[in-house]
Amino acid sequence: MTPPRTPQIPVVVLAGFLGSGKTTLLNHLLRNRAGTRIGVIVNDFGAIEIDAMTVSGQVGSTVSLGNGCLCCAVDASELDTFLETLTRPSARLDVIVIEASGLAEPQELVRMLLASDNPHILYGGLVEVVDAAEFGRTRQRHPEIDRHLAVADLVVLNKTDRVGEAERERLRAAVAELSGPAAVISAVHGRIDPELFFDPALRPDHEDKVRQLTFEDLLREEAPPDGHEGHDDHLHASYESVDFTSDIPMDPRRFMEFLDSRPDGLYRIKGFADFGAGDRDNTYALHAVGRFLRFVPRPWARGEQRLTQLVMIGAGIDAEALSAGLAACRADGAERADAADFERAMWGLLRYVPEQAPEPEVFDAHETADSREAAAEA
Repeated sequence: MTPPRTPQIPVVVLAGFLGSGKTTLLNHLLRNRAGTRIGVIVNDFGAIEIDAMTVSGQVGSTVSLGNGCLCCAVDASELDTFLETLTRPSARLDVIVIEASGLAEPQELVRMLLASDNPHILYGGLVEVVDAAEFGRTRQRHPEIDRHLAVADLVVLNKTDRVGEAERERLRAAVAELSGPAAVISAVHGRIDPELFFDPALRPDHEDKVRQLTFEDLLREEAPPDGHEGHDDHLHASYESVDFTSDIPMDPRRFMEFLDSRPDGLYRIKGFADFGAGDRDNTYALHAVGRFLRFVPRPWARGEQRLTQLVMIGAGIDAEALSAGLAACRADGAERADAADFERAMWGLLRYVPEQAPEPEVFDAHETADSREAAAEA
């Protein structure tokens, strides 16, 4: 008997030193979630959970961990307990954000997530928030910030309104050098496009027959700070989104070479890939964040058009070069005819398929492309 499908919820780690603006950024996401249900684990340091009180009531499910850092747990079992609470079907969450303590070791939180046995979660990336105005002094007091930046998938250079243009560019270059391939985006008051964290929910809140007034409702008419014209005021300007569609199957060997050498600043890749003769029965859902990569096969639906459809999101990326790189991964006619070689080439890709992948959802051939793209995270 085929086991029931296990939906997986992306878990994003939001880190940064004290005062960098993590809670401000989180509150911005909660205010502008557009129907997306966000679960929050607030990892405060100390007995008085200030951050937990700040976000209390703004989200459907909130868990607070006081009196110490979550990353100090001996193993992942404690984290799994809280994640199990938030991943219950009754919570109907779309994404979970762990706001790490300012004194936490973010790489340990990532390690615990990747080692977790919870089948309901999917690693959603490590986001490191940096205070632009205090970056130099923070590095002097906490040299470990270099190590934190080195493992980040996305860096938010926050409070850039407090430094001049020349200093901002110098800081951006310094942070980019420390963070390596991570995307680096600038922000003021933590205002970034929520789509960097999660896809808009396909199920809006108004489908609930009865629900409590949310924080998003309360702030809908509130004027934004500092005279800005709204929460989406040029938020997209700090990153790019590149779409790619092909009705020619991808060569698995060249496609993996493309993914292994993906450029700095490319933060997320999501979508579906068709490998033709490599696996005629399945399309492959692709989920990549930073250096993390995973494929999940699912059967083609009857009558479904066999396409590769990918969306790439990043900062400072060359959209034309990315599109050209993917186009070069398409198999020519001779390659497609050699089914045995295609099957052999699939072995390099299959190492990124989880051993017990959740049974994928079968899509109707008439569903929209947006629906299929959003489901790549599932």
